[in-house]
Amino acid sequence: MTIAKNLTDPTPRDLLFSLARSVLFELDPERAHDLSLSMMDQPLMQRWLARRYQTRNSMPAQNAVECMGLQFDNRIGLAAGLDKNGDHIDALGALGFGFLEVGTVTPRAQAGNSKPRLFRLSAHGALINRFGFNNKGVDHLVNRVEQRTWRGRLGINIGKNATTSLDDAEADYLHCFEKVAALADYVTINISSPNTQGLRDLQHGERLTSLLHAMKNAQSQLATRHGKHTPLAVKIAPDMNNAELDTFCAAVLESEIETVIIGNTTNSRSPVAEHLYARETGGMSGAPLQTLANDRLSAVAERLQGRTVLIGVGGVNSGTAAVEKRYRGADLVQLYTGLIFHGPALVRDCVRRTA
Repeated sequence: MTIAKNLTDPTPRDLLFSLARSVLFELDPERAHDLSLSMMDQPLMQRWLARRYQTRNSMPAQNAVECMGLQFDNRIGLAAGLDKNGDHIDALGALGFGFLEVGTVTPRAQAGNSKPRLFRLSAHGALINRFGFNNKGVDHLVNRVEQRTWRGRLGINIGKNATTSLDDAEADYLHCFEKVAALADYVTINISSPNTQGLRDLQHGERLTSLLHAMKNAQSQLATRHGKHTPLAVKIAPDMNNAELDTFCAAVLESEIETVIIGNTTNSRSPVAEHLYARETGGMSGAPLQTLANDRLSAVAERLQGRTVLIGVGGVNSGTAAVEKRYRGADLVQLYTGLIFHGPALVRDCVRRTA
């Protein structure tokens, strides 16, 4: 499979954001990321963002959507990775998303991979990252979620610690699920990051089926304990071939997992092969991923035939791109890298186009 650069779709124009981006893009990418979120955490800034970019008032009640047995204000969500620790839920909630997904969180805090680990490919509208699930641990995230004031739909993305072997990975996922099930609207099992050694092996074979069954058993037990059913999603890599998707989708249907998220970042560098950072290890996200992510979304939709909720993510840089995800079978759409390059106006554009 190959992926092609696609920057031809119209992107929203926001002169104020463009000015801020020109300043932030002079900084190291990870420093710019942290600074932006810190600024957004200020209550005055949140109120201003909500007034300027809020989509709720432009979305009549009849345009709300039901998925996973939940009602969402709109179909557009924030993908996991931008707020790994749940530290910025109120700030990000001000941008008009129908749902947020925080994490990936692991049982124990971990520093992740060494810096530099985030690279901007501005000409391509892309990022390459090799963070490696850097986070403050699941207990910190639980505390932050409990303190949030934003009450939109919240997904929590969980993973395993880097020092946990694949044979013991199941215990890490179960530990996190038990901690967050009562607080999350849904929980995502992340088995597709390319930045934790061996993690993608969990997408296949006996390890996959064992993990999914264990999580579904825990889901039933936790529902009894909390009086609340917490849907499960599985996030997969866009690099899976058709044969791998055949076995993966069969396992999803057999275990009755509610949702599949397609997909994570890619190891491919085809559209950016000549770029200075093309040889950097890590997962690539953004506009160059669009064609591959859409192709894999269509492939999963064909195999699951509407029996599972699908969330499309990868290369969403315009309302047109969000509509394309819907056309290919996505019930909900997530974005992340597009927000970095195009700002909150992208959220509003995507919400309006997919209403």
